[in-house]
Amino acid sequence: MPNIKSAIKRVKTSEGRKAQNITAKSSMRTAVKKVEAAISNNDGAVAKEVFIPAASKLDKAAAKGLIHKNAAARKKSRLMKKTNAL
Repeated sequence: MPNIKSAIKRVKTSEGRKAQNITAKSSMRTAVKKVEAAISNNDGAVAKEVFIPAASKLDKAAAKGLIHKNAAARKKSRLMKKTNAL
């Protein structure tokens, strides 16, 4: 445990940021799984409907640095390709 006041503060802030990152990443994964579930059920209308918030969450995660921007683009591209194939 740090003894210096500024180091103590850094530990507290990094823990808070870590919690926010975990929440954001989890909601992103959940949104992607909803799209994949709709695709596996061959439900094109629902897949297109849930794709929009999933794409938004992927973009936000990339903007915050949780995932790489190319990874977000790749995931969105693959989801959209599967959704349009239905």
